[in-house]
Amino acid sequence: MNQTSKQGLMDKQDYHLKVIDLMRLEAEAIQRAATRLRDGDVRRAVELLAVCRGKVVVLGVGKSGNIAGKIAATLTSTGTAAVFLHPSDALHGGMGIVDANDVVIVLSNSGETYELLEILPYLKHRRVPIIAIIGSLQSTLARRADAVLDASVEQEACPLNLAPTTSTTVALAIGDALAMTLMRVKGFQAEDFASNHPAGRLGKRLTLKVCDLMHGDDRNPTINAAATLLDVVQAISRGGLGAVNVIEAGNHLVGIITDGDVRRALQKAELADLEKLDGAEMMTPRPVVAAPEMLAYAALRLMEDRSSQISVLPVVDDAERCVGLLRLHDIIRSGLA
Repeated sequence: MNQTSKQGLMDKQDYHLKVIDLMRLEAEAIQRAATRLRDGDVRRAVELLAVCRGKVVVLGVGKSGNIAGKIAATLTSTGTAAVFLHPSDALHGGMGIVDANDVVIVLSNSGETYELLEILPYLKHRRVPIIAIIGSLQSTLARRADAVLDASVEQEACPLNLAPTTSTTVALAIGDALAMTLMRVKGFQAEDFASNHPAGRLGKRLTLKVCDLMHGDDRNPTINAAATLLDVVQAISRGGLGAVNVIEAGNHLVGIITDGDVRRALQKAELADLEKLDGAEMMTPRPVVAAPEMLAYAALRLMEDRSSQISVLPVVDDAERCVGLLRLHDIIRSGLA
């Protein structure tokens, strides 16, 4: 390493302070951008997006393209269908995804990016509204856009003032703000968010139901209250769920017997009385139950939010018929807990 390189190295003790300084620089740039956004352009941009009958097509080149892809993903997951289109691909067939019902968002720091300027006439020909998130209000792109959102910055966080850092952070913040505002305009709720994120924990908590996880039909082990000890043990073993529902005529639930109930009954009974032991003596009568359409997360709370936790719930329908059995293990395996 030459002497010049050594002189350029920072003292290790300065790393922490420098990182904080750069984060503050970007945060302050966002604050300044918020004060510069013009009310008319913001309103125009939100209105164009809110009444869009098609999709939102987001374009950008280089680092702006990376930010454009993230904005498109955020819009899509929060109720506004969006796609990222690279301008080079658009010029070679990708324009086929753009139609007159769409709205285009273009990201560019300079506003003079060659690929973006090349595509502008074709977007105008299709009469597609253009929203520009841009760093130069005097640029060609700004002059041709229908709404211009000022994303200019005084300097990049890059020590050479070259690498897109602060400028891309501001552009992303503006894109996120648009997406979140659209959520409110469209009345997008947590349930809607969950339906777009079925694999996430929030999505599962708001969509996954007891009927999706329960053991029902022929997998629902049942016996009657007069069943013998042997009948109960065989039924629990056959079902493999660690419990059996106790029913009467019409499939109405009267109780549940778990492995633990059997053990406790055996501990209390005299050896000579084991042959007389039946389901009615072993069962927990009037147990806590779940409904098939209940959210699985609500069932989980029924199991855990109590002084004595339970690990299995009978499932009973509106007609009070026993239709299944739900285990805590099934909920945990689903990734809900």
